[in-house]
Amino acid sequence: MDEVFRALADPTRRSLLDELFREDGQTLSALEARLPMTRFGVMKHLRVLEEANLVVTRRRGRAKHHFLNPVPIRLVHDRWVSKYAEPWAATLSGLKRRLEDRTMEKVFEIYIKTTPERLWEAITDSELRRKYNFGVGVVSDWSPGSRYEAVHPAAGGPISEGENLEVDPPRRLVQSFHALWSEEVDRAGTSRVTWEIEPVGDSCRLTVTHDELPEDANAELYGGWPMILSGLKTLLETGETLTTPGSLRYAQA
Repeated sequence: MDEVFRALADPTRRSLLDELFREDGQTLSALEARLPMTRFGVMKHLRVLEEANLVVTRRRGRAKHHFLNPVPIRLVHDRWVSKYAEPWAATLSGLKRRLEDRTMEKVFEIYIKTTPERLWEAITDSELRRKYNFGVGVVSDWSPGSRYEAVHPAAGGPISEGENLEVDPPRRLVQSFHALWSEEVDRAGTSRVTWEIEPVGDSCRLTVTHDELPEDANAELYGGWPMILSGLKTLLETGETLTTPGSLRYAQA
Protein backbone atom coordinates (compact mmCIF):
# COMPACT_ATOMS: atom_id res chain seq x y z
CA MET A 1 0.00 0.00 0.00
CA ASP A 2 3.00 2.31 0.48
CA GLU A 3 3.62 2.15 -3.28
CA VAL A 4 0.06 3.34 -3.91
CA PHE A 5 0.45 6.36 -1.62
CA ARG A 6 3.81 7.20 -3.19
CA ALA A 7 2.35 6.98 -6.68
CA LEU A 8 -0.64 9.16 -5.78
CA ALA A 9 1.55 11.81 -4.10
CA ASP A 10 2.77 13.19 -7.44
CA PRO A 11 0.39 15.57 -9.30
CA THR A 12 1.59 14.40 -12.71
CA ARG A 13 0.76 10.79 -11.89
CA ARG A 14 -2.63 11.86 -10.61
CA SER A 15 -3.14 13.65 -13.93
CA LEU A 16 -2.33 10.43 -15.79
CA LEU A 17 -4.90 8.56 -13.72
CA ASP A 18 -7.43 11.32 -14.45
CA GLU A 19 -6.75 10.92 -18.17
CA LEU A 20 -7.32 7.16 -17.95
CA PHE A 21 -10.44 7.75 -15.88
CA ARG A 22 -11.72 10.01 -18.65
CA GLU A 23 -10.75 7.60 -21.44
CA ASP A 24 -9.49 4.16 -20.48
CA GLY A 25 -7.07 2.07 -22.50
CA GLN A 26 -4.90 4.86 -23.99
CA THR A 27 -1.52 4.31 -25.64
CA LEU A 28 1.71 6.00 -24.55
CA SER A 29 1.52 8.33 -27.55
CA ALA A 30 -2.01 9.41 -26.66
CA LEU A 31 -1.06 10.11 -23.04
CA GLU A 32 2.10 11.96 -24.11
CA ALA A 33 0.04 14.29 -26.28
CA ARG A 34 -2.10 15.28 -23.29
CA LEU A 35 0.74 16.21 -20.90
CA PRO A 36 3.40 18.99 -21.15
CA MET A 37 6.39 16.69 -20.81
CA THR A 38 8.64 14.42 -22.84
CA ARG A 39 7.77 10.87 -23.82
CA PHE A 40 10.51 9.63 -21.46
CA GLY A 41 8.97 11.56 -18.58
CA VAL A 42 5.54 10.05 -19.21
CA MET A 43 7.11 6.58 -19.36
CA LYS A 44 8.80 7.10 -15.98
CA HIS A 45 5.55 8.13 -14.32
CA LEU A 46 3.63 5.24 -15.93
CA ARG A 47 6.26 2.83 -14.63
CA VAL A 48 5.66 4.03 -11.06
CA LEU A 49 1.90 3.64 -11.52
CA GLU A 50 2.38 0.11 -12.89
CA GLU A 51 4.60 -0.82 -9.93
CA ALA A 52 1.83 0.38 -7.62
CA ASN A 53 -0.65 -1.70 -9.68
CA LEU A 54 -2.71 1.41 -10.40
CA VAL A 55 -2.17 0.94 -14.13
CA VAL A 56 -2.35 -2.36 -16.03
CA THR A 57 -1.11 -2.71 -19.61
CA ARG A 58 -2.36 -4.92 -22.42
CA ARG A 59 -0.89 -5.26 -25.91
CA ARG A 60 -3.14 -4.93 -28.94
CA GLY A 61 -1.00 -5.70 -31.95
CA ARG A 62 2.05 -3.44 -31.81
CA ALA A 63 0.48 -0.92 -29.45
CA LYS A 64 0.47 -1.16 -25.66
CA HIS A 65 -2.70 0.17 -24.02
CA HIS A 66 -2.86 1.45 -20.45
CA PHE A 67 -5.86 0.72 -18.23
CA LEU A 68 -6.75 2.31 -14.91
CA ASN A 69 -6.90 -0.41 -12.24
CA PRO A 70 -9.20 0.95 -9.49
CA VAL A 71 -8.75 -2.00 -7.12
CA PRO A 72 -5.80 -0.54 -5.11
CA ILE A 73 -7.74 2.71 -4.69
CA ARG A 74 -10.68 0.69 -3.38
CA LEU A 75 -8.34 -1.02 -0.90
CA VAL A 76 -7.05 2.37 0.28
CA HIS A 77 -10.64 3.46 0.78
CA ASP A 78 -11.54 0.31 2.72
CA ARG A 79 -8.47 0.66 4.97
CA TRP A 80 -8.15 4.42 5.45
CA VAL A 81 -11.38 6.18 4.51
CA SER A 82 -14.44 4.09 5.32
CA LYS A 83 -13.70 3.89 9.03
CA TYR A 84 -13.61 7.70 9.26
CA ALA A 85 -16.53 8.58 7.03
CA GLU A 86 -19.80 7.20 5.74
CA PRO A 87 -19.19 4.42 3.18
CA TRP A 88 -19.11 5.58 -0.40
CA ALA A 89 -22.09 4.30 -2.35
CA ALA A 90 -20.26 3.76 -5.61
CA THR A 91 -16.92 2.50 -6.83
CA LEU A 92 -14.86 3.97 -9.61
CA SER A 93 -17.16 3.78 -12.59
CA GLY A 94 -18.04 5.46 -15.83
CA LEU A 95 -14.60 4.84 -17.37
CA LYS A 96 -14.97 5.37 -21.13
CA ARG A 97 -12.99 3.70 -23.82
CA ARG A 98 -13.62 3.83 -27.54
CA LEU A 99 -12.73 0.81 -29.66
CA GLU A 100 -13.25 0.30 -33.35
CA ASP A 101 -16.04 -2.17 -32.73
CA ARG A 102 -17.65 0.26 -30.28
CA THR A 103 -17.20 -1.95 -27.25
CA MET A 104 -15.44 -1.40 -23.94
CA GLU A 105 -12.88 -3.45 -22.06
CA LYS A 106 -12.23 -3.12 -18.32
CA VAL A 107 -9.22 -4.71 -16.61
CA PHE A 108 -8.92 -5.26 -12.84
CA GLU A 109 -5.88 -6.75 -11.10
CA ILE A 110 -5.16 -7.70 -7.50
CA TYR A 111 -2.57 -9.74 -5.56
CA ILE A 112 -3.87 -12.20 -2.97
CA LYS A 113 -1.79 -14.26 -0.54
CA THR A 114 -3.27 -17.68 -1.27
CA THR A 115 -2.80 -20.70 -3.52
CA PRO A 116 -4.23 -21.01 -7.04
CA GLU A 117 -6.38 -23.93 -5.88
CA ARG A 118 -7.88 -21.99 -2.98
CA LEU A 119 -8.50 -18.97 -5.20
CA TRP A 120 -10.20 -21.12 -7.84
CA GLU A 121 -12.41 -22.61 -5.12
CA ALA A 122 -13.42 -19.14 -3.93
CA ILE A 123 -14.44 -18.22 -7.47
CA THR A 124 -16.42 -21.38 -8.22
CA ASP A 125 -17.83 -22.39 -4.81
CA SER A 126 -21.28 -20.87 -4.40
CA GLU A 127 -21.19 -20.35 -0.63
CA LEU A 128 -17.73 -18.75 -0.69
CA ARG A 129 -18.73 -16.59 -3.63
CA ARG A 130 -21.74 -15.22 -1.77
CA LYS A 131 -19.52 -13.87 1.03
CA TYR A 132 -17.86 -11.25 -1.16
CA ASN A 133 -20.16 -10.99 -4.18
CA PHE A 134 -23.19 -9.02 -2.91
CA GLY A 135 -24.66 -12.21 -1.44
CA VAL A 136 -24.86 -13.76 -4.91
CA GLY A 137 -23.69 -17.36 -5.38
CA VAL A 138 -23.12 -19.29 -8.60
CA VAL A 139 -24.48 -22.64 -9.79
CA SER A 140 -22.71 -24.69 -12.48
CA ASP A 141 -20.99 -28.00 -13.09
CA TRP A 142 -17.97 -26.02 -14.41
CA SER A 143 -17.42 -28.13 -17.51
CA PRO A 144 -16.41 -26.39 -20.77
CA GLY A 145 -19.51 -25.27 -22.64
CA SER A 146 -21.79 -25.67 -19.60
CA ARG A 147 -24.20 -23.03 -18.33
CA TYR A 148 -24.00 -21.13 -15.07
CA GLU A 149 -26.44 -19.03 -13.10
CA ALA A 150 -25.74 -16.38 -10.47
CA VAL A 151 -28.37 -16.77 -7.74
CA HIS A 152 -29.51 -14.92 -4.64
CA PRO A 153 -31.90 -16.31 -1.98
CA ALA A 154 -34.13 -13.24 -2.17
CA ALA A 155 -34.39 -13.15 -5.97
CA GLY A 156 -37.14 -14.83 -7.89
CA GLY A 157 -34.76 -16.00 -10.59
CA PRO A 158 -31.14 -15.76 -11.75
CA ILE A 159 -29.27 -12.48 -11.19
CA SER A 160 -27.14 -13.21 -14.25
CA GLU A 161 -26.35 -16.16 -16.48
CA GLY A 162 -23.99 -17.30 -19.20
CA GLU A 163 -21.78 -20.04 -20.59
CA ASN A 164 -18.43 -21.33 -19.35
CA LEU A 165 -16.44 -20.79 -22.54
CA GLU A 166 -13.05 -21.94 -21.17
CA VAL A 167 -12.47 -23.88 -17.96
CA ASP A 168 -8.82 -24.52 -17.05
CA PRO A 169 -8.54 -24.96 -13.25
CA PRO A 170 -6.83 -23.44 -11.40
CA ARG A 171 -5.53 -21.00 -14.01
CA ARG A 172 -8.18 -19.57 -16.32
CA LEU A 173 -11.94 -19.24 -16.54
CA VAL A 174 -13.68 -17.47 -19.43
CA GLN A 175 -17.44 -16.88 -19.24
CA SER A 176 -20.08 -15.11 -21.24
CA PHE A 177 -22.05 -12.75 -18.99
CA HIS A 178 -25.67 -11.62 -19.31
CA ALA A 179 -26.98 -9.47 -16.45
CA LEU A 180 -30.65 -9.89 -15.54
CA TRP A 181 -31.17 -7.82 -12.39
CA SER A 182 -32.88 -4.95 -14.23
CA GLU A 183 -34.36 -4.19 -17.63
CA GLU A 184 -31.61 -1.67 -18.35
CA VAL A 185 -28.71 -4.09 -17.83
CA ASP A 186 -30.63 -6.84 -19.62
CA ARG A 187 -30.76 -4.65 -22.72
CA ALA A 188 -26.94 -4.48 -22.77
CA GLY A 189 -26.90 -8.11 -23.91
CA THR A 190 -23.99 -10.49 -23.48
CA SER A 191 -20.45 -9.50 -22.55
CA ARG A 192 -17.45 -11.60 -21.46
CA VAL A 193 -15.55 -12.05 -18.18
CA THR A 194 -12.10 -13.66 -18.02
CA TRP A 195 -10.52 -14.74 -14.72
CA GLU A 196 -6.74 -15.37 -14.91
CA ILE A 197 -4.77 -16.75 -11.95
CA GLU A 198 -0.96 -16.57 -11.94
CA PRO A 199 1.17 -17.80 -9.00
CA VAL A 200 3.65 -15.18 -7.75
CA GLY A 201 5.78 -16.48 -4.89
CA ASP A 202 3.46 -17.37 -2.00
CA SER A 203 0.66 -15.32 -3.58
CA CYS A 204 -1.44 -15.13 -6.72
CA ARG A 205 -2.06 -12.37 -9.20
CA LEU A 206 -5.72 -12.37 -10.18
CA THR A 207 -6.65 -10.44 -13.32
CA VAL A 208 -10.31 -10.00 -14.21
CA THR A 209 -11.01 -8.68 -17.71
CA HIS A 210 -14.57 -7.64 -18.49
CA ASP A 211 -14.81 -6.97 -22.22
CA GLU A 212 -17.23 -6.97 -25.14
CA LEU A 213 -19.25 -4.41 -23.18
CA PRO A 214 -21.39 -1.97 -25.17
CA GLU A 215 -19.74 1.44 -25.38
CA ASP A 216 -22.66 2.99 -23.50
CA ALA A 217 -22.95 0.15 -20.97
CA ASN A 218 -24.45 0.97 -17.59
CA ALA A 219 -21.68 1.22 -14.97
CA GLU A 220 -23.62 -1.31 -12.86
CA LEU A 221 -22.26 -3.99 -15.20
CA TYR A 222 -18.60 -3.43 -14.29
CA GLY A 223 -18.42 -0.84 -11.50
CA GLY A 224 -18.71 -3.39 -8.70
CA TRP A 225 -15.54 -5.32 -9.56
CA PRO A 226 -13.20 -3.33 -7.24
CA MET A 227 -15.49 -3.98 -4.28
CA ILE A 228 -15.89 -7.67 -5.17
CA LEU A 229 -12.15 -8.27 -5.56
CA SER A 230 -11.36 -6.36 -2.35
CA GLY A 231 -13.80 -8.60 -0.51
CA LEU A 232 -12.30 -11.72 -2.11
CA LYS A 233 -8.79 -10.70 -1.00
CA THR A 234 -9.93 -10.01 2.56
CA LEU A 235 -11.86 -13.27 2.79
CA LEU A 236 -8.95 -15.45 1.65
CA GLU A 237 -6.28 -13.64 3.66
CA THR A 238 -8.19 -13.10 6.92
CA GLY A 239 -11.31 -15.26 6.78
CA GLU A 240 -13.41 -12.14 7.39
CA THR A 241 -15.86 -10.16 5.27
CA LEU A 242 -15.47 -6.48 4.50
CA THR A 243 -17.87 -3.88 5.88
CA THR A 244 -18.73 -2.70 2.38
CA PRO A 245 -21.98 -3.25 0.47
CA GLY A 246 -20.32 -5.96 -1.64
CA SER A 247 -19.72 -8.07 1.46
CA LEU A 248 -22.40 -6.87 3.87
CA ARG A 249 -25.21 -7.97 1.60
CA TYR A 250 -24.17 -11.55 2.32
CA ALA A 251 -25.01 -11.06 6.00
CA GLN A 252 -28.16 -9.14 5.15
CA ALA A 253 -29.38 -11.94 2.89
